[in-house]
Order: sequence, then structure tokens, then C-alpha cells
Amino acid sequence: MERCPWIGVGKEFYKIYHDEEWGRAVHDDQRHFEMLILEGAQAGLSWETVLKKRDGYRKAFYNFEVQKVSKMKDEVLVQLRENPEIIRNKLKIASARQNAKVFIEIQKEFKSFDHYVWGFVKGQQIVNKWKEISEIPATSPESDALSKDLKKRGMKFVGSTIIYAYMQAAGLVNDHLTNCCKYKECIET
Repeated sequence: MERCPWIGVGKEFYKIYHDEEWGRAVHDDQRHFEMLILEGAQAGLSWETVLKKRDGYRKAFYNFEVQKVSKMKDEVLVQLRENPEIIRNKLKIASARQNAKVFIEIQKEFKSFDHYVWGFVKGQQIVNKWKEISEIPATSPESDALSKDLKKRGMKFVGSTIIYAYMQAAGLVNDHLTNCCKYKECIET
């Protein structure tokens, strides 16, 4: 079976992530929040680094329960800077709480974050038809618009490149290559 070439050789955890998660349409707010925090943590690093620390993030950030993360005390955030199971960047750690607060405001305004975010793709997954990995863009007009709106609302680590990666991960965009065994499977119908 052919897969997207970014998986690499001998990286079973990448293969599992690719096959079971990446590009599948997400409609669960807690999962959206997890992906936003993890993609923001990736800024300047590899996705492999973040993926290997995912369980640490789940422990540190209450399994991404947005209400709990929004109420994290300053001293807890400071302590997390010593936690080797996550990326210990103080701005990225602090952004989790800030982004949780904004996330909750979006939920209140739009009834769910899912409803809000899918509005940026007009309620339908963007299905691309890339044949080569070099064709896949780093940003899109949709990621530009979503990034701009999230920043305006006060979120951090949500630049257009980060948001495009989030959109790929959360299945708002299907960027599996057309010859990938998961391309058709990940098309939301």
C-alpha cells in the first residue's frame, strides 16, 4: 500500500498517525482543541517531536479539557516549564491557557468550535488532488482567513502555516496524495 511519503521509513508511530488520524474530518471540540495546541507547540520544530510528546501533553493539559486548561494557575504553567514530557517553551505553555479562554468564547458565540471552524471551508472538506508532496502548499486563503480571525480574537501560535497544518490534521483539508491508500478513505461525504 502506498502512503504519503512524509511518513518516512521505520517510523511506526507516524504510520499509525497517518493511517488513523491525519486528514480525517474532526467534528469534536475537544479534539479540535488538542490539535490546535499541538500544532502551536510544533512552531519551529518537527511534527515528530510533538507527536512523541503527545501523551505528555495529554497529562499536562488535562487531556485537553478546555475548561480545565482555561483555569490553569500561573504557578502550574511555570512548573510545566520543568516537564520533560512536553516542549518547555514558556510562551507556548502560556498560550495553551490563553487559547483555551478564546476557544470557550468561540464556543459560546457559535454554539461549538466545530461549527465556527468548518465555516472557513463553507462546511465542506477541501479535497485536493496533489500527486507530489512538493505540490502541497504551506498556507491557503482559508488558513490565512482563519489565522487572521483567531489572532484578532486573541489566540497565540496560530499563524497561517500552523493553521494550515491544523486544517490538514483535522481533515478540513484532505492533502493525502491521490496515490495514497488513505486519500479516498479520508474524503468526508
